[in-house]
Amino acid sequence: MLPKQVRIVEVGPRDGLQNEKSPFSVEHKINLINLLSQSGLSYIEGGSFVSPKWVPQMANSAQVFTHIDRVEGVTYSALTPNTQGFEDALDSGVDEVAIFGSASERFSQKNINCSVDESLDRFAPVIELAKRYELPVRGYVSCVMGCPYEGDIPPENVAHIARRLHDMGCYEISLGDTIGVGTPTQTKHMLDAVGKQVPMANIGIHFHDTYGQALANIYAALDYGIASIDSAIAGLGGCPYANGASGNVATEDLLYMLNGMAIDTGVNMDLLLKASAFVSEITQRPVESKVANALLNG
Repeated sequence: MLPKQVRIVEVGPRDGLQNEKSPFSVEHKINLINLLSQSGLSYIEGGSFVSPKWVPQMANSAQVFTHIDRVEGVTYSALTPNTQGFEDALDSGVDEVAIFGSASERFSQKNINCSVDESLDRFAPVIELAKRYELPVRGYVSCVMGCPYEGDIPPENVAHIARRLHDMGCYEISLGDTIGVGTPTQTKHMLDAVGKQVPMANIGIHFHDTYGQALANIYAALDYGIASIDSAIAGLGGCPYANGASGNVATEDLLYMLNGMAIDTGVNMDLLLKASAFVSEITQRPVESKVANALLNG
């Protein structure tokens, strides 16, 4: 059954920008987040607290979080893969933190230099700290429908990792098609497996659009009642460890589809397009969103 309301999780300022080759200034990031905050989005992932050696684009996340104009009712979250990152995020005033695991062993090794089980063990103290400070923890699972090193991923692998994260204390598990190879049928098979381990009410989705399948896959997930969907303004994104992986599904394209299905999001398209135009200006290239290009250039 289709949900009547969907929470759009805006990941552009973090997952979208982290793979951009040209550095973004603190001012640009602050302005982008402020524009997104004004659009009616209720959840914005503003950055990550990781080693700048591995993700240099996120090196200024603390400055960003301490200078944005916070809007009441908006959750500002950050990725925190370890206790140092969590403590830095806490000092910066984040509302929520996220951790990430992989459904692929080889991707885990390439991405964070450890096995899947080792990565989950590393997250345990982060979750304990989050409980102590009463901060919610959202979990990510990457490569849920394909891996650049292993190929197809069995749905049971995804279900296992999702269950582990849920049992550890993540209130929601975002299932990510990191390289964008999934199709609606694969989406259904994956959700069938995950649904046996984790309640659908605790599942979100995070689909990249490499093969143009993201909206079709989202529609398939909506039919399962999924009501939390990750997207990135202007279709920003990619994966530094997955060659050819294009950006996340564009927030504008997702909003257009949900509006057309009479599914409430609370997001205003006109205000969202201001953020799209800003992204185009600072990247000096057309946005990836078909809707933004149609409405801004029509």
